[in-house]
Amino acid sequence: MQAALDEARKGLGLASPNPMVGAVLVRDNQIVGRGYHIYANRKHAEIVALEEAGGLARGATLYISLEPCCHHGRTPPCTDALIAAGVAKVVSAIPDPNLEVSGQGFEQLRAAGIEVEMDATAARAAEELNAPFLHFMRTGRPLVTLKAALTLDGKIAAPEDNRGWITSEKARLHVQTLRHSSDAILTGIGTVLSDDPLLNDRTALPRSRPLLRIVLDSQLRIPPHARMVETCREDVLVVTTSLASAERRRALEDAGVRVLVADHPSGRTDMRQVVESLARENYLSLMIEGGSRVNWAALECGVVDKIFFYYAPKILGGLQSLPVAGGTGKLRRSDAILFRDVHLHPITSDEFAVEAYLVK
Repeated sequence: MQAALDEARKGLGLASPNPMVGAVLVRDNQIVGRGYHIYANRKHAEIVALEEAGGLARGATLYISLEPCCHHGRTPPCTDALIAAGVAKVVSAIPDPNLEVSGQGFEQLRAAGIEVEMDATAARAAEELNAPFLHFMRTGRPLVTLKAALTLDGKIAAPEDNRGWITSEKARLHVQTLRHSSDAILTGIGTVLSDDPLLNDRTALPRSRPLLRIVLDSQLRIPPHARMVETCREDVLVVTTSLASAERRRALEDAGVRVLVADHPSGRTDMRQVVESLARENYLSLMIEGGSRVNWAALECGVVDKIFFYYAPKILGGLQSLPVAGGTGKLRRSDAILFRDVHLHPITSDEFAVEAYLVK
C-alpha cells in the first residue's frame, strides 16, 4: 500500500480535477505492475498497472489508494477491467466519496467474486493525499487554505519599512510546494499595489492546468503594467463590483484578464461568490495569500477550511504592526474561531509551520 501511495504522489499537480491515484499489482510476493493517474493521460492508475502486468494480473492482488471507479466518465469503468483481467483481490485505502462510485465499485468487485479489503492503516495518509478532491466531492466546493508568514506575535507587516522577508528562504521554497499543489491562488489589490507580485508557481514542475491567479479588486485599481497583467496567459481573474469602471474592465479583458463581478452588500467583493465560481469550473483547491484585511474577510465569511501559517523567530510588537487577520475581529473570547487537527511542520531548526482545519 505504501508503494501505491508513492505512485499516487507522482500525480501531484498533474491529476486535477481528478484525484491522485496510485495502483500496485502484486503476484507471488512480487510487484508485477504499477500505475498512477494524470489528467492528460485518460488511463486511470489501475489500467496502467494492468497493462504493465499483462497476463500476470490474473490471480494478483491490487493495492490502490482510492476505490476503483465503476461508472463511465472519460473512460470505461475500471472495475470492468479488473474483473476481465482476473484480479483475485483488491486492497483499498479509502472509498471514493463521488456519488457515482461511493462503495458501488467495491460491490461490483465482490459480486464478480473478487475479494475486497480495506487497509485502515493507510486511510489517513490517503485522505491527506487527496484532501482537495475528497473535500470537493463531499461539499461541492474547493478546499480553501489560508496561508501566511508571520512573527511569533502574529504580525505580518511593520507599520513603515517592510523590506526583506519575515521567513527564511527555505520557508519560502516550501510555500512554492503549496502553490504547486493548488489549483488557484488569491490575493487582494493592496498586495498587488504594494508588492507587484507574479503570484505564480515557481517550482517549474509540470501541471495539468495553469495556476489561476485571482485578485480581489472592488474598484479595478490594478495597473495595466502590473506583472500579473503583463504575464497573463488566460490565467488571471480579477474580481470586482458592478460599480467599477467599465473602461478599466474592457482594458483588462483586452489584455486577456478575466473579470468576475461579485457584489457584496458591504460594497466590497464577495469571496463566497468567488469560491462558488471556482466550484463551477471544477477547481479543487484555492490558496489565499492576502494581507490582514483579506485574511479576516476570508475567515469572517466562512470560506476558509484550513490554515497553513509559517512562523519566524521574530517579534515586531506594537499596536501598529499588522496582525495576520485584521478587520473588526471577534469582540469576545468566547466567539473565537476554533481549529482542530493541529499539526506542526518543522521548516528549519528555528522555524515551523502550523497546519490546522477550522471547526465548522
